[in-house]
Amino acid sequence: MALHLQTKYPISPITNNIPRNQRPTSLLRIRVACSVTNTNNFHPNRGKLEVEKRLVNPPLSNDPTLESTWTHRLWVAAGCTTVFASFTKSVIGGIGSHVWLKPALAGYAGYVLADLGSGVYHWAIDNYGDESTPLIGTQIEAAQGHHKWPWTITKRQFANNSHALARGMTFTVLPLVLAFNDPVVHGFVSTFAFCILFCQKFHAWAHGTKSKLPPLVVALQDMGLLLSQRQHVNHHRGSYNSYCIVSGAWNKVLDESKFFEALENALYLKLGVRPRSWSEPNPESTEGTDISDNQA
Repeated sequence: MALHLQTKYPISPITNNIPRNQRPTSLLRIRVACSVTNTNNFHPNRGKLEVEKRLVNPPLSNDPTLESTWTHRLWVAAGCTTVFASFTKSVIGGIGSHVWLKPALAGYAGYVLADLGSGVYHWAIDNYGDESTPLIGTQIEAAQGHHKWPWTITKRQFANNSHALARGMTFTVLPLVLAFNDPVVHGFVSTFAFCILFCQKFHAWAHGTKSKLPPLVVALQDMGLLLSQRQHVNHHRGSYNSYCIVSGAWNKVLDESKFFEALENALYLKLGVRPRSWSEPNPESTEGTDISDNQA
């Protein structure tokens, strides 16, 4: 194991020569990111020292960007309505055909695969693209901000946090509602879509304190049915792992098998694209202990 360090400029606190009472509230931080080269793993060009300049200015808890707009609320309403229509078709179809087990099993499969799907999507926006990426650029930017200031997700209002997923579910599920009447299909679709639509809320609860969460949520977290803080905390401890945010059940399997690491290597060899996990650790974060009563 070798550690490579290089720098042209001495690194020292930039405020050393500024009197404390004259220091600005927002400072320019020089972040030094260095990586360890392990000969057992393949990470091309990873043994570099990178110096990155970032303006440190965390959002306030009452920041307007954390609040829901009527557009956000309308998309969430559309998504919920579409998912409910799919669920209704599953129930009505099951009653009409006297078949309950297959739709129920399909719903369970949807729940399990939604956790996996949330992890794959979370991994993708954490590691690739930026705010200029078409369609999902704002989500990528928000994800990077969340890694710097994880507590902000507990202050972000529900529709603000979930409208992009609700829009995606509306465009995906609505054609299936119109095209199929099979209760088994809709058992899977409705459960999968519901979990994806609400996964950011599950994620926000995993950043909350138990004493301020609804008792039912705490019970579901303790049973492992919803993502808990204990399952999610490693994601914010300087490591790129534990991406799944519905129940978190897939995290151990994916982390221990190094699934995402293998996928990153394959993408690099095929496309030459480096993930963020190779060049920078998770940014320093300040986790808040408060959780507000988020409104829609």
